[in-house]
Amino acid sequence: MKAIIYARVSSESDRQNTDRQTVDLNTYAQAQNIEIVKEYTEHISGAKRNADRPILMAAIDYAVQNKIDIVLFSELSRLGRSVYEVQEIVKILVDNGVNAYFLKENISLLNSDGTQNMITPIIVTVLGVCAAIERENIAYRLASGRRNAIANGVRMGRKVGYRQTKKEKKEKYGEIIKRLEKGDKMTDIAAWAKGKGIKCSLATIKRLKKEFAL
Repeated sequence: MKAIIYARVSSESDRQNTDRQTVDLNTYAQAQNIEIVKEYTEHISGAKRNADRPILMAAIDYAVQNKIDIVLFSELSRLGRSVYEVQEIVKILVDNGVNAYFLKENISLLNSDGTQNMITPIIVTVLGVCAAIERENIAYRLASGRRNAIANGVRMGRKVGYRQTKKEKKEKYGEIIKRLEKGDKMTDIAAWAKGKGIKCSLATIKRLKKEFAL
């Protein structure tokens, strides 16, 4: 059985890294006689849209295109914290016959006979709702802090009405535009940009492709 590993943490700080996740998953794979053919690691919030998570989408695309048997995650929350976004990925995997295993919860998307495990969608939904409630609480506290800062005269955010010109975008995203011109896949470009420390989401790449008619 061939597998890939996907590991994620929310921050790029020194206190967070994906080492524990990859070690645990490699240990599990070895015990189950599973061959790891590729590892994907990402530093991004699980609350982001799938379109803004280039490494995740590159991993899913690789699994589907290369007929990988299973994608290994340390826990369900590593796949995402938005129930709708997680369900989207689950559907892609199931529709293409790619299994996924979540080590902490000890659950898989597919049964041994290839049919869908009907318990997993229930767990996904419940955990997704819990995560949504947690995010709403965090958002409320941040909004409250922002209001207090503004009330105390602190200026926050970008100048109202500001929009980058096409020339500014060419200067800022020159390497991205060159890769689009060469015909590189957008998910590959996003993964490359992430590896180079260039802040450019998959959604931004899509907008650049459309705006510059590439």
